[in-house]
Amino acid sequence: MANENLTVAVLGPGGVGGLLAGLLARTGHRVICLAGDETARTLRDHGIRVRSGHFGEFTAQVEADTELREPVDIVFVTVKHTALDSALERVPAQMLNADALVVPLLNGVEHPAALRERYGANRVAPAVIRVESTRVAPAVIEHGSPFVEIDLTGDTVARGVLDRLTGALEWAGVKAEVLGGEAATLWAKMAFLAPLALLTTRYQVTLGDLRTRYREELVALVEETAAVGRASGAATDPVAALARYDSFPAEMKSSMQRDAEAGRALELDAIGGALLRAAERHGVPVPVATRLVRELLDS
Repeated sequence: MANENLTVAVLGPGGVGGLLAGLLARTGHRVICLAGDETARTLRDHGIRVRSGHFGEFTAQVEADTELREPVDIVFVTVKHTALDSALERVPAQMLNADALVVPLLNGVEHPAALRERYGANRVAPAVIRVESTRVAPAVIEHGSPFVEIDLTGDTVARGVLDRLTGALEWAGVKAEVLGGEAATLWAKMAFLAPLALLTTRYQVTLGDLRTRYREELVALVEETAAVGRASGAATDPVAALARYDSFPAEMKSSMQRDAEAGRALELDAIGGALLRAAERHGVPVPVATRLVRELLDS
């Protein structure tokens, strides 16, 4: 299983996608990165350079194009949610093998439905990744965490296809696990991500300042988000979430906050909007989340 060579497309070779592309390419898999003209040219000419305390420093040769032009076994979708619709034009459905997997590693909980409509329910395996990895220049990736962990879900996918992918990931040094219950897995991440993203972006503070100066608001939002998560099928625990926030480095910022600082489009609808829509569906009151989303929309 681990030695079976796959053809893997990576849609969006940034911090997460570029790291996975480099790790899989250096263990013998054929990797095709899909990006804009300039990035694709850089990748073809120079490969992907990874700098990592965990994996070492290496350069992996990959292929690159602006559109997928031949069949593949795996497609990792690692773009920002704000660019998802346009990015998917690079991956025509007819370029997926019969048992191909589409694996989105995206924030939010609503994207699987859109991907299933485009590619078919039996091909989409939503996943959650835990990693600190940043694209510092085109085709240059800095991996900062001492781990890369992926939780795959496969409620609508054949288990053998999932096992083929986890074998390839494990061989490449990625801890990969198949979990039952897509909603529970995605909401477990969402319940942690949403309070951090909304509050750090609204007040433009680090996590250290957030958990001291804005502690009362953080606690209230964590409780709201956990309630929506439980209503959506996840065993979300606000006490455990707060303990995680307290254990993280004080200087930590959210990716949404960094996007705001750089003037980039925010994943506000994918995170805050999805939270409000789920709360409305389940009849869960979320006054703090509602106010924060409104203030961020108005800012």
